[in-house]
Order: sequence, then structure tokens, then C-alpha cells
Amino acid sequence: MKLFGYALGIYTGGNLEIKEVSTLKFMCTFNGKMEVFLFLLSLGLLLLGFVGAVIPGLSGPPIAWLGLLCLYLVPSTDIPSWMLVATAILAVLSLVLEWTVPAYGTKVFKGSKYGVRGSYVGMFVGMVLPIPFSMLLGPFLGAFIGELMHDPQDRQRAIQAAFGTFLGFLFAILINFLMVSLVALIWGYYTFIWMLSFW
Repeated sequence: MKLFGYALGIYTGGNLEIKEVSTLKFMCTFNGKMEVFLFLLSLGLLLLGFVGAVIPGLSGPPIAWLGLLCLYLVPSTDIPSWMLVATAILAVLSLVLEWTVPAYGTKVFKGSKYGVRGSYVGMFVGMVLPIPFSMLLGPFLGAFIGELMHDPQDRQRAIQAAFGTFLGFLFAILINFLMVSLVALIWGYYTFIWMLSFW
């Protein structure tokens, strides 16, 4: 099964080769420069995905998946469409977990809705502040401040909720890193197979 329909006929090595390919791939067969561009773009997106995996809010798995999509669009690669769809589903799932796990960690450690909301505010603030580790400290401080606004006398619970948020973000980073690593393994395997076709 190919993605988005079928098209026939691509040029390889200066000769016309009749081959069943997807419509998207057919659009990328104008010349060899397009293949090089797509490959370099896929590599860049994959590396950016690893960066995004350890930076909360950047969402590394979807970026890495876009890199896999670019490699899929290289006409001479043979990445199955079902694998592209499966990894897309996993990327979306990891994106959902990235936004929900920290808040869940706040609740597990007896945090209130104020701590959950504060963690989200802190995450957004941490994304824009040019301070080292602000994207990790932001949710922690946000949950802590949110809990103090809810109950200024119970600092112990505020610290617990903030700690739960911090653990949630660490877990989300682990999930993102594993997902990007999976995409990287798939990318590397099909890149290796593609390179062998030139030998």
C-alpha cells in the first residue's frame, strides 16, 4: 500500500524506470538534486528532533517524524507507508503525553488544579526566558507558586506538587527521547538500504 495514490515512471541513472511509487514521491522526481535536498533535510530534522526530545515544549518526535517523511519522499527509498503511519501515531501520542504527564505528576503528589495550571504557565514562561534550564525550572516554580496561591500556609504540599511536576517532565523527556531514537533507527536502516543501491 502506498501513501496518497500511485504514479508510474521515474528516472534513475538517466534511464526511465517503470516503477510503482506514491503520488508524493512522483512529485519529487524532477532531478537528482531533489533527492539530495530531501535527504539533507531529513537528516537535519532528525538531529533537531533529538534536540527537541530533551527540551520541553519543542516536541522532538513530530520533528523527527518529519525527517522520516522527507526520507520517504526520496523516490529511490523503500519505506513502507504503514510504517510512516505507525510512527506518526506514536509521534502524536508522545506529543499528548508530553503535555499531560507533568500535570498528572502534580496530581499524583497531591497537587491541586492551581498547581496544574501553574505548571503550564511556568512551562510557557520557561520556553521564552533566555535562562539555562528555564524550561525545566519553569513548570517546577509554576506549580509551586500555584499551590502557594491556593494555600499559602501549606508549603510542604506546594513543594511536593512541584516535585511531581518535575518528575513528570523528566518522564516526558524520556518518552520523547525513546520515540526519536526509534525514528532514528528506522531512518538509519532505510538510509543504509538506500545507500547500498548505489554500490
